[in-house]
Amino acid sequence: MFEFLKKKLKDSISKISGTIKKSEKLEETSIEKIEEVPKQKFAEKDSKERVTLKEKISKVLFEKKLSENEFNEIFSEIKNDFLENNIAFEVVEKIRESLQNEIVNKNVKRGEEEKYVKKALKNAIEGVLIEGDLNLVINKVKENREKGTPTKFLFVGINGSGKTTTLAKFANWLKKNNFSSVFAASDTFRAASIEQLEKHAINLGIKVIKHQYGADPCAVAFDANEYAKTHRIDCVLIDTAGRQHVNKNLMEELKKIHRVIKPDFVIFVGDSLTGNDVVQQAKDFDKIVPIDFSILTKTDVDKKGGAVISVGYVTKKPILFLGTGQGYDDIKKFNKNEILEMLGLAS
Repeated sequence: MFEFLKKKLKDSISKISGTIKKSEKLEETSIEKIEEVPKQKFAEKDSKERVTLKEKISKVLFEKKLSENEFNEIFSEIKNDFLENNIAFEVVEKIRESLQNEIVNKNVKRGEEEKYVKKALKNAIEGVLIEGDLNLVINKVKENREKGTPTKFLFVGINGSGKTTTLAKFANWLKKNNFSSVFAASDTFRAASIEQLEKHAINLGIKVIKHQYGADPCAVAFDANEYAKTHRIDCVLIDTAGRQHVNKNLMEELKKIHRVIKPDFVIFVGDSLTGNDVVQQAKDFDKIVPIDFSILTKTDVDKKGGAVISVGYVTKKPILFLGTGQGYDDIKKFNKNEILEMLGLAS
């Protein structure tokens, strides 16, 4: 992940630091030249004036500043690189704003330009990453368990995003944390969707509550929740039909499930390879059934990575996991520090 973006970030650091180096060209001199100033010039003045002069000369000799015009000119090039790597426009603008605040008209020591810019860029990108808190999920499940109430997870997303497989991975993660689950086969629309969910359930040893194709998805979710209550099962994982966010009828059906079932968590599942499309999908689903977390799939083959950078900031909802393969264990907690490390910005 991030192969292309990592290179572009490295190029960006070089471009900005190079511009700083070229700014305010100075004549060859040294701080020692101040010592050549006749001492008698300061004979009638406080010695502090001499120190102040020394400091001023030191700044001129050893520190640089990047003007706002210089920054705007260089960032116009960098902006295109970011957009080409699927970073959403509003995220690019936020990065620009953060960078501008940190490096424009700020004193930068000569020889440390690249280090300074790298740190500023790291801070800017770290500011747009929103990390999910797994303890929040675990504590909620424990709290509901004590009440004898199952915790309901509603999985939403468009066709082909890997939603059903992600639901199974999530169930496996819950199992590893000693929580039991039941699946609700509420995707009664797509052919073979129930069979796909049943296959995962058999592999994981989990019960599936299903109706026939064409049945009311909300009724399936309701029955799964009742089953969980009766059998003291910790979690209900509700699989829904992959809905194109522009399909009003299907989205209304999703709103009905949300209204009746009242899930504890709504999890948006998106395909990171679709870039800015997945960012827009997340925004649109959030308007219909407010999401709590996102899980992005196929990140192991996403060489750009812009969706991973963008989805959290755009929706203002954290990313919980990244899908990294087809196996049940191929799900990785979203970690800001690991993302920065993969981008070459950790140190």
